[in-house]
Amino acid sequence: MTTIREGQLVETFVTLADTLVADYDVVDLLHTLVEKCAALLEASAAGIILSAGDGKLEVVASTNERSRLVEILQLRAGSGPCVESFTTGQAVAIPDIESTGDQWPKFRAGALAQGFASMHAVPLRLRATTIGSLNLFWDRTGGLSAADTKTVQALADVATIGILQERAIRESDIVRQQLQHALSSRVLIEQAKGVVAYTHRVHMRDAFDKIRDYARNNGLPLADVAERIVNRSLTL
Repeated sequence: MTTIREGQLVETFVTLADTLVADYDVVDLLHTLVEKCAALLEASAAGIILSAGDGKLEVVASTNERSRLVEILQLRAGSGPCVESFTTGQAVAIPDIESTGDQWPKFRAGALAQGFASMHAVPLRLRATTIGSLNLFWDRTGGLSAADTKTVQALADVATIGILQERAIRESDIVRQQLQHALSSRVLIEQAKGVVAYTHRVHMRDAFDKIRDYARNNGLPLADVAERIVNRSLTL
């Protein structure tokens, strides 16, 4: 079993590294990260919240609508483990959401309503720069092992390096452009998912897969494909 997990972990790092090519799609990178983390750690859902640099946080990637709703709820309330991980730059482990009491009442109620029993949030950070958080949710109670905690943070660090890069660190305008692109693209992608889901009568998750497959097969950015779907110049 250990050998299988190690193989999956190596494959995950290779996949993320393959994503970081010239002119890579930052939105695709973030979606790849949440999918790989959820599968590797047997999480029920995973998501990412990101800041464009002005302190405002938004959900930019999620494996399903359940985690997306819980993250949006935290952003609206301005509190919750995902927000705290971003604010403090530290991991936040919640092995039993029901036992959090009055610490984050809106998060607690929303997470339990979506069927989640535990979660773990890690910051997307590089040195002193924190740009968001990677959040994992489970339908069962219990925390991550020390080894798995390090794995999650390592994967988050790889993605953060990919977003920022050395040239982006030196040139803050490039950082803001990268992050703003991801945030702006989120709106188009959500709209496109709705169009494809309605047209093909499929779930939102399957709709996103169709959009991403088309983008990858045709060498196009996800946001460009989403925009064409929304303005009806492209029909999948």
